[in-house]
Amino acid sequence: MIQAFIFDMDGVIIDSEPLHFEVDIQVMKDFGSAITHEDLEKYVGMTNPEMWAVIKNEYQLSQSVAEIIEYQLSNKIEILTGREMEPIDGIHELLAELKARQIPAAIASSSPPVFITAVLRKFNLLDQFECVVSGEEVERGKPAPDVYLKAAELLGVKPEHCMVLEDARHGVAAAKAAGMKCIGFVNPNSGNQDLSQADYVVNSIREVPGICQFE
Repeated sequence: MIQAFIFDMDGVIIDSEPLHFEVDIQVMKDFGSAITHEDLEKYVGMTNPEMWAVIKNEYQLSQSVAEIIEYQLSNKIEILTGREMEPIDGIHELLAELKARQIPAAIASSSPPVFITAVLRKFNLLDQFECVVSGEEVERGKPAPDVYLKAAELLGVKPEHCMVLEDARHGVAAAKAAGMKCIGFVNPNSGNQDLSQADYVVNSIREVPGICQFE
């Protein structure tokens, strides 16, 4: 039986990848470059600083990584705050199941802390997680295992007793590198993600309790 459950956030708690793609494409346009949805898919699951460092170099952007992120993040939070959104179907029920079984839950996301907090506050989920870790708070972002290992440490649970829910190949790779079991969630809005490294693959969050033998 698992002793802790760790959630990725983007594409798992919130169907935010369309928002990320929308804003990132506009940011590039505002800075005088064009990037496509398909071009951005390979960065899903990476931290902002890592992603924009690569894009800045590849597209020869004159702005600093810090300037790009500040502009991007302000736009994302403005849209997030003003747009009608709900958590991905099945998340409320899964969290309730974990709480009923006294299995602690955590967030391990590549998003910046301010964006994670904004999402959890929007959905009234701040009190549902024992701890929240951003990939920007550890040495290496996904696909390195750091963010998942930090979450396990804060939960006081050994990695091999943790189950992870991920929607991106970088995230699945990070969870497996951490020595954890991983459920890959096929979210069409997250783009073409290779989830073959995951121990299980689901098309709905509602399939997760059965995999975890809650039923």
